[in-house]
Amino acid sequence: MGTMGLALPWEAKIPQESRERERRLEPSNQFADGARAAGSEASAEDAALAAACQAGDLRGFEKLYSLHGARMKSLARNLLGNQSDAEDAVQETFLKVQRAISSFRGQSSFVTWTFRILINTCYDARRSRTRKKEVSGEDSEEHALPERRAPGAHPSLRLALERALAELTEHQRSVFLLYEVEGFRHAEIADMLAISEAASKNTLFQAKKNLRQMLEPPRSSAAEAR
Repeated sequence: MGTMGLALPWEAKIPQESRERERRLEPSNQFADGARAAGSEASAEDAALAAACQAGDLRGFEKLYSLHGARMKSLARNLLGNQSDAEDAVQETFLKVQRAISSFRGQSSFVTWTFRILINTCYDARRSRTRKKEVSGEDSEEHALPERRAPGAHPSLRLALERALAELTEHQRSVFLLYEVEGFRHAEIADMLAISEAASKNTLFQAKKNLRQMLEPPRSSAAEAR
C-alpha cells in the first residue's frame, strides 16, 4: 500500500541499529560548529520568549502565537479530529500558559512546555467528549487524518490510514503524530509526554509496526507458498 503522501515508507523495513551505525558519518567540525551556533541561538530566543511572557508582556504571547500557533493548531486538529475543537484547545492552552507562567522553571524549553500543556488539554478534551458520547449513546469519536503531508491522497487510501491511526493507542498515536507529522525530535517528544527518549523511539517503532500490519494487503496463499 502506498504512503499516502506521509513521510513514512510503509513498504520499507525499519533499519537495524547496526546498519544505522555503518551508514552514520561523522560530522565535520564546520557542520558541528554551525549546529551548535544554531542551537544556542534557538535557546536564547526561547529564553527571551519565556522571560517576556513571565514579565506579563503581551508581545511575548503574540510572538509565541505567531511562531508556533499554526503548528499547535495542526497538532490539536490531528489529536481532536476537527478544526473547531482544535482552535478551542489552542485558545485554552494560551489561557493556561498565562495562568501557569510563574511555575515555569526552565527545566525544558519554553516551547516544549507550551506544547506539553496543549497535548494535555487535547487529552482532557478527548476524554470529556468520549464521556459525553457514552452518556448520550452516540457513536465513538471521530479521528481526523493528518493532512500536512498527504494533501493529494486518494480518498480510499486516506480513509484506510485514518482508520488505522484510530486503532493505535492514544500514546502511540501521539508519538507518531508528533514525530512523523509535526516533525519534533525524540528529545522534545520525551519532554512533552514525560517519558524517556528511548521510550519515545520504542513507541514510534511499535506505532509504525502496527500501522504497517494494518495497512499492508494480506498475502495471497500463492505468495506465501513461494
